This record gives sequence, C-alpha cells and structure tokens, in this order.
Amino acid sequence: MRTRIRMYAAAATVVAAATAGLPFPASAAPAQTAGDFNADGYADLAVGVPDGTVGGKARAGYVNIVFGGPKGIGAHGSIRISQATPEVPGTPETGDRFGASVALVDTSGDGVAELLVGAPGEDVTGRGTDAGSVSAVGGAKGGPGPGSVVLNGPSASAAFGLAVASADLTGDGSRDIVIGGKDKVVLRTADGIYTTVLTAPMGGRAPILAGGDFTEDGTADLAIGYWTDSPFTQSHVRLWAWDATEQAMVNTWNTDNAGVSALAAGDFDGDGHDDLALGECREIADENIDDPCGPEEFAKGGGIHVHYGTATPGSFGYRQQTLNQDTVGVMGVAESGDRFGAALAVADINNDGRDDLIAGAPGEAIGTRAGAGAATLLFGGPTGLVDAWDEGHSVGYQQDTPRVPGVAEAADAFGAAVATGDYDHDGRADVAVGSPGENAGSGGVWLLPRASVNGSSVFTPAKLGLPSPTSGLAYGRYLSSQ
Repeated sequence: MRTRIRMYAAAATVVAAATAGLPFPASAAPAQTAGDFNADGYADLAVGVPDGTVGGKARAGYVNIVFGGPKGIGAHGSIRISQATPEVPGTPETGDRFGASVALVDTSGDGVAELLVGAPGEDVTGRGTDAGSVSAVGGAKGGPGPGSVVLNGPSASAAFGLAVASADLTGDGSRDIVIGGKDKVVLRTADGIYTTVLTAPMGGRAPILAGGDFTEDGTADLAIGYWTDSPFTQSHVRLWAWDATEQAMVNTWNTDNAGVSALAAGDFDGDGHDDLALGECREIADENIDDPCGPEEFAKGGGIHVHYGTATPGSFGYRQQTLNQDTVGVMGVAESGDRFGAALAVADINNDGRDDLIAGAPGEAIGTRAGAGAATLLFGGPTGLVDAWDEGHSVGYQQDTPRVPGVAEAADAFGAAVATGDYDHDGRADVAVGSPGENAGSGGVWLLPRASVNGSSVFTPAKLGLPSPTSGLAYGRYLSSQ
C-alpha cells in the first residue's frame, strides 16, 4: 500500500469502561503498520459507541479497539477504553459522549498508534456544561498507555470533540491535531501552538474534516465541510494551508453552496496529485447559484463530486467529475433517501497505483426493506472515478450479497460508516463496514478482506463480549482505523 499525505480523522461516539476480550495472538509479529494500537504489527479498528453506559452513567461513552491479526479484525479480541480506564483523564459522567469522535494515528512517531478521542458532552470546571474535551491515549503492548487532555472547550456548549483529526499540517515532520466543536475548528500543533482555523455557524453539527496535499507544496492541507440554515442558509467546503510567517492556517480555496456528509482525499487518477471527494454532495443555498455538486441530476439519492489535483499550484479543483448510482457502471439505482456517499474511505484496493473510493449508502432500500443500506467500491482509473466514456467501475456489497453474512433488514443502515486498513498484514487493504441498525440498533461491523466477499465476516457487541443492552448501542456508526 502506498504511503501518501493523509489526514486521519473520524467523528464517532463511544461508551464505556474497563477491558474486554482477548489480546493479540502470541504468534511472531510482523513490522509496524498504520493504525496499530497494541504494537503487534497489525492495523486495528476503533469503534465509537456514544450511547453506551459506563459505571451506571448513561451515554458516558467508550471506544472499542478491535485488534487486527492473521484473521483480520473481529477474531483477535478487543479492548474498551473510557474515562473509567485508569490511564484516561476524567471521570465517566452522564452525557459525556466520550468517543463522539475518534482517530487512530501515530502522533508520536514511535510506530504505535495513539487514540485521539472526543467527548463533546464533557463538563469542564470553570468553563461550563458541555464545554467538551479531546484526549490522547497512548498505544502499548497489552493495553493502553498513558493518556492526557489535548484541549478542553473554552466555554459552555462549545462541544469540543465533535470531530478530531491529525496530520502534519505545519511541515515539521510531526503530526498536529485538529479539533472540531460547535461552530469552531481549532489546530493544536505538535509544538504546542493553539490557533483557531475557522469560526462560523455550523448548525450544531460536527465539522467534516479531511486532508491531503492540495496546494502541491509537499505538506498536508486541511479540508473542512459544514452547513447551516441559521441565521440563513449557507454551506461550504473550504481548504486551509499553514502559513509559517503568520503561524496560522490560511484559507486557500472554497466551493460554496455545497453541503456534504463526508470528505475523502485520494489520488484517484494516479497522477501523483491529491484529489478531494465530496460525499452525498447536494446544493444547499437560498437559490440556485452555481451547481457546486455538478449536474443536478447526479444529486438524486446522493452524489459524489470530485475535485482533481494537478501539478500546477493554484489550479486545484478545475477538473471535476460527478457520479451517483444512475451513472453507468455504478452499482444500484439512484433513489431519494439512499444517502450514497454519506460515508467515504480511501485505499488502493487492487494495487494498481490509483486510489479507490468506498462509499456507504446507509439509506439504500434492499427490495422493500427501507434503510437496509449498502456500500460500493468505486475503482480509480486513468481519468479518475469516471472513465473517458463517463462510466464508473464498481463492486457493490449489502447483506443480501452472496457470501456476505447476515440478511438485509429495514433500518440496518449498512454503510453508515466505512474504514480501510491492512488488518491481516498481507500487504492488501481490507474494508470494514458499519451497520449500526443491525439487531434492533445494537449494531455490528462487517469485514471484507481485500474488499472481497470471500472470507467476509461480522462481529457484534455480543460476539466481542461487550455489554449489549436492549437499547440501541448503534455499534458501527463511527469507525476509524488509520
């Protein structure tokens, strides 16, 4: 798998306490790999469970780290991390929502991933209710290492921790941390500088974060998506780059009136330059202005709009493509409410030197079963995700696909979250798909080794030995592996 500039980000919710499951297997460990939390050489998966109860505190939240191994994720045990974990700062409290965002990334450069986790409902002494907080928990063999607070929200209802991400944005070789709250995005650099990237109305939603080298300077840039209808309707996707002179992030590129549910960076045409995919892109504006998501017919059921990078600085995004489930070669049929592109993940699945895009469609109806959900693998090619004949090339997955475990049922929301990682360390990317509506809202995660249905499996809270109350955990709604 190629190494490129990427930002590791997720928005997730998490619940709960103590340790569960088995550690990694005792076999000899291969070399370190991205997203390896327990230092065994296999990528792991972080699952946010925001509505879990910890120590009797409803919605206190936890993160479930599911270990990779020779059989991938789900077969080698897991561990729960919450504010009841001794290494983690704070105390579980009702409504903390510890895990409302999570990212696994090696911020320290020691080859072992840290867990970045947000708790937007955290009450901070002297700052107020729901000020929010983001913590970093060290990875280590046999269990979590020491944890610390990255940043607390400045005031009541700031909800810091709605989103969290990490990349080397300053170009100093160390990873910086990006924190999203209500109406604000803040950067904490590796050397301890705090700077506000953006303050703007976001409708109370988590800002959507992604990153890649869009300015062609060899350093990661930050993409932010957000929208609101108060005090008036507005929506934006904006790019920000580090200015060493100002010691701050500066806005370099915008596309307005585009509302998105996901962002992902990848080199989909294999030209060596990062591209940006806008998932479930739709125009959100008071009036039709500029078709920011491409032709309007591609918005039906959810469209994916791609801005392509070039070798020429300042020309990012001029070449664009748009596709949906009515595009020839894309699995499925575009229907209102499909939410195609609501979740995105990137990997070079077929090792052809071009990144591929995995798109979730959690609202997809399977037969008469509304909201059963689906996921689609869209292959990159010489011209990107759409070829010279305006056709896509794809593979579709859902619970009624042969050799995929389970049965598609209404409201399963299969595809609500997607993630990639080399969970079995065979040199090929695997795909994880969340289905938070599975089992009456308890949820589950599907593993597709090498993005294939062959050998696919599913793990649920019950299978991992997690508490499985009759009330919905929505396990699988938030995933992060690297």
